[in-house]
Amino acid sequence: QLQASGGGLVQAGGSLRLSCAASGFILDEYVIGWFRQSPGKEREGVSYITTSDGRTHYADSVKGRLTISSDNAKNTVYLQMNSLKPEDTAVYYCAAGPVLDEYVDYFSPVYEYHYWGQGTQVTVSS
Repeated sequence: QLQASGGGLVQAGGSLRLSCAASGFILDEYVIGWFRQSPGKEREGVSYITTSDGRTHYADSVKGRLTISSDNAKNTVYLQMNSLKPEDTAVYYCAAGPVLDEYVDYFSPVYEYHYWGQGTQVTVSS
């Protein structure tokens, strides 16, 4: 299972670090994605990492502000969030799925993640 944590209330321009801890499986055999969903909006992909080789990808809306990383010894993936904006307010979820090839879009709705965390609320005040 996956356990997401680290959300909270922060002012615009502030920072948070989200954690996604895995139990029962080894993260470096998976791709780990972070997604977010705010009321009335569809879920959107934020970032993902293939922890075996450190390859990362970011949505355009978060490039330069968010950094995804992994600590394989702790079986945990992190999402460092800097320069937060009110539009970053959402419930953030982490998910794990099988690594395919380098051309796969892990944000694609046809790609299936096998494990999902419970979500952690991030609220950015203006």
